[in-house]
Amino acid sequence: MLRIAVPNKGMLAETTAGMLAEAGYIGRRDPKDLHVIDPINDVEFFYLRPKDIATYVGSGALDVGITGRDLLLDARMPGAREIEQLGFGGSTFRFAGPPGRFTELADLDGLRVATAYPGLVDAYLDEHGVAVDLVPLDGAVESAVQLGVADAVADVVSTGTTLRQAGLEIFGPVLLESEAVLIGSPTPAEGTETLLRRLRGVLVARRYVLIDYDLPAHLVDQAVALAPGIESPTISPLRDPEWVAVRVMSPRKTVNQVMDSLYEMGARAILVTAIHNARL
Repeated sequence: MLRIAVPNKGMLAETTAGMLAEAGYIGRRDPKDLHVIDPINDVEFFYLRPKDIATYVGSGALDVGITGRDLLLDARMPGAREIEQLGFGGSTFRFAGPPGRFTELADLDGLRVATAYPGLVDAYLDEHGVAVDLVPLDGAVESAVQLGVADAVADVVSTGTTLRQAGLEIFGPVLLESEAVLIGSPTPAEGTETLLRRLRGVLVARRYVLIDYDLPAHLVDQAVALAPGIESPTISPLRDPEWVAVRVMSPRKTVNQVMDSLYEMGARAILVTAIHNARL
C-alpha cells in the first residue's frame, strides 16, 4: 500500500485535496482526520504539517508526499527528491530591507536576516559566500526590521505590498521560484508511477481543452499550423467531400483566441469541451 503525505492545512491543503479527488482517490471527510485508508486504490494518506512532509518522506517513513519546493529545500533532507511539478501554490522568495540601504546580496554580509525558512536561506547564502546571522521566525517576518530583531528579511513575495507597508523594499536576486511538488523517498515505492500518471492526467485536463470544428478541406494545413495539438489533430471526412471535421487538444488559456482565428479562417461549428482526465 502506497503511503502518501499530504498537507493537513494551509494554502496547499485544499488544492492538493481537490487534485487527488480528481485523480480518483478517496480523501478525508473530517478535517480532523490525520490518517485515511483508500482500499480501492491501495493507498493510505497521512495528513501532516506542510513543513514536516519532506522530513517524513526523506527519512523513508512515508513513500511520497505533496509539499512546496521551498519546504522541501528548507528541510534539507538528502533522501527527499522532487519528482514532479504540480502547477499550483506558486511563490517567489526575495530579500528585502530598509529603502536605500541594500543594493546587492554582498551588502548582507555580517548582518542579521530574519526568515521563516532558515534552511533554505542559509543554503542559498552559503552558496554565494555571504555570512549572516539568521533569525528564524514562524511568521510576520516583515515586522522583524521595524522591531529591531533583524537588519533585513528573506520572505515569500507575491505583489510586494506587505513588504512596502512594513517600510521595506526588495533588493538582490530571486532566491527561489517555488510551487507545489510531488516528492519521493530514497527508495521508489510500488504504486508511485500510478499516482504520478494520474496526477499528470489531472494537469493535462486542467491545462487543455478539446476543440471540434468543421473546415473546408483545403484549409487543413493552415488550421493545423494554428492549432497543432499535443500530438496531431484528428481529421475525419464529412458527407460533403469538400469539408472535414477536426478535433484537437488546445491550451485552455488561449482557446478563445484560437477559436476566433479558426472562425476567421473559415471554420464553422466550433465547439469546446472540457477534459476531465487524461492519459497521454
